[in-house]
Amino acid sequence: MADQTTNSVAFVADGNIPESPPPANETGVVKWLRDNLFSGVTNSILTILALVLIYLLLKNTLPWILNGVWNANSLAECREILAGRTGACFAVLTERWPQLIYGFKYPVDAYWRPNVAFVLMLIALAPVLFFDLPRKLLIITAVYPFVAFWLIWGGTILVPVVALLGCVAGGFVFQKAGKNSFAAGFFGAIVAALVVWQAGGWLIPEGASENAWLTAVPSRDLGGYMLNMMLGLTCVSLSLPLGIALALGRQSRMPLIKWISVVFIEFVRGVPLITLLFVASVMLAYFFPPESTVDLFLRVVIMITMFSSAYIAEVIRGGLAALPRGQYEAADSLGLDYPQAMRLIILPQAMKISIPGIVNVAVGLFKDTTLVSVISMFDLVGMIRGPILASTEWNGVYWELWGFAALVFFVVCYGISQYSQWLERRLATDHH
Repeated sequence: MADQTTNSVAFVADGNIPESPPPANETGVVKWLRDNLFSGVTNSILTILALVLIYLLLKNTLPWILNGVWNANSLAECREILAGRTGACFAVLTERWPQLIYGFKYPVDAYWRPNVAFVLMLIALAPVLFFDLPRKLLIITAVYPFVAFWLIWGGTILVPVVALLGCVAGGFVFQKAGKNSFAAGFFGAIVAALVVWQAGGWLIPEGASENAWLTAVPSRDLGGYMLNMMLGLTCVSLSLPLGIALALGRQSRMPLIKWISVVFIEFVRGVPLITLLFVASVMLAYFFPPESTVDLFLRVVIMITMFSSAYIAEVIRGGLAALPRGQYEAADSLGLDYPQAMRLIILPQAMKISIPGIVNVAVGLFKDTTLVSVISMFDLVGMIRGPILASTEWNGVYWELWGFAALVFFVVCYGISQYSQWLERRLATDHH
């Protein structure tokens, strides 16, 4: 009996069996290809057709790019260097890059000014785009528009200083009046800013620009890709708060505010942007006092901002409508008034929902800045269509110039799209 008990004791393992390597078709490149490109008959056929299409596209495009000429003074010289071979004439980019970037009238010795403004723009945008940075850096963001204005346009520093004081006064009025009514605070801030700017204009002596540290550059001398960047950044920055105000105004219980917002949004959304640009070029100057000199750049900024703010307002209104009624009731239960509820509870959630739509409007707006070429503003497209292709040296160069324009616009728009996707993932705090 004892022997049977001794023989029935189970064996206890004193170690682990080494793991076997996975099969070759379940790891590495082979697994990725099978999962993503050849996961089925249909996907395999589509993959093969796509590879054939890519081959046909690159078959003629790659030699054209790789044989490109980068150093030449004209299209005829490019053709002499190529000697009958297929190749691009990229020399137009190296020879005319200052005009493509800065326009053909911006002073050459002042190129450093927009370059510094561009670097400062990246620094100023950082605390807005990446909210993990210290909030104190927002002071740089608030001051940047006035510094950039002075760098690019030059002239006396008193102009941006007065404008800054006007905005400070407007912010003070908004903070005080906005406690009772968001709309009253918003429009009160605009009135206060305009009053300070007008009063400050009397204090700026005549001829101050001639004795300024930086040489004044008129708006008509701005051009190239710099003009597209300025219009895009300025109009997006201005249209976002205006769109929020219009969206809230459309949902207001005050009939006058509501109908003003509705009429503005529906009218602007029903008119093509190119029509508004012609209005800015021809008619908008008549709406200002006769003695005022409102240049074309400011008029275009006004019209593009109005256009984009109407679309952003509808996007944000969709975000507000998507919130459940319980969020509004929760704000009421906490004893919050309307401005506090909107600032602390409603708008943060609505803005998170509206991110894809806002980014779509921003990307479309940045690309639509090229329409200013139809009103004789020499942006990047205007430079290509006008002075460059009209010159005898480069008449006939198309693919290289338009390819460069497509590339620089793609880089910015793709960057905006990738940032919005990162922001959506970062703000995805919902629990399912």
